[in-house]
Amino acid sequence: MNWAKIIEDAINYIEENITEELTVGRIAKEVNVSAFYFQKGFSILCGYTVGEYIRMRRLSLAGNELLSSDIKVIDLALKYGYDSPDSFTKAFTRFHGSTPTDARYGGATIKAFAPLHIELTLYGGSTMDYRLEEKKAFKVMGVSKDFSYENANIDIPKFWDEVFVRVNERLVLGMYGVCFDEEMAGNKFKYMIADDYVAGQAEEKNLDVHEIKAHTWAVFPCKGPMPLPLQEVNRRIFSEWLPASNYEIAEGYNIEYYSNPMDYKLGTQDPEYYTEVWIPVKEK
Repeated sequence: MNWAKIIEDAINYIEENITEELTVGRIAKEVNVSAFYFQKGFSILCGYTVGEYIRMRRLSLAGNELLSSDIKVIDLALKYGYDSPDSFTKAFTRFHGSTPTDARYGGATIKAFAPLHIELTLYGGSTMDYRLEEKKAFKVMGVSKDFSYENANIDIPKFWDEVFVRVNERLVLGMYGVCFDEEMAGNKFKYMIADDYVAGQAEEKNLDVHEIKAHTWAVFPCKGPMPLPLQEVNRRIFSEWLPASNYEIAEGYNIEYYSNPMDYKLGTQDPEYYTEVWIPVKEK
């Protein structure tokens, strides 16, 4: 799976359809990768979510068109996907630092946001620890919720806070953070804060239960105070390991394993705190 080529094709598709309805699912389908991993890979490699990138490109183009033509603001708003001139003006002002009126008649400057261009950078002399594990199908139990790809980076941490703020009624320990997108299409996926399944316990606590299929898993160990080491491992999986390995992503699962924070003096902020990233893989 050549992620540089995937991102490049996605950017070209976005540019060619910038005034059309663009969703993560639609773009991912065009570049033949699951919506979950496309959003994840795009964010890690480009530094923006897909939605942020599209929004900034549209506002940049709208600013240029505002200055170079006599198009009405309402027409500009509709062209670039806004429901009303008010919502467009608010977004335009946040991005450019001035209103459309000030930009057109008041001499205010606007910002340009150019399309991304993919360049291959070679890294040498570094190693990345991982192991391959054949796992039979197994069940997890926990608390799950549907998320949109556009807001997942913000909403999932909030979900963890919601689950664990209820200390007196804690339903799960939180051994796993599991993303499910088995259809690998659309704009939503299910996320579960989960533990290993225990018969009777799931029913007693009214927990969701999900069986994860048998797969070969690439397991990446991670050590250090959260969340930076985990973010760095995810970045290297997409920027280094996947392009260089003989494997590609097999299905729309992504699992993060968390050791028990109570086993460490400083909990999740301990220098020795241990986590893993699990990705289902198959040979290219």
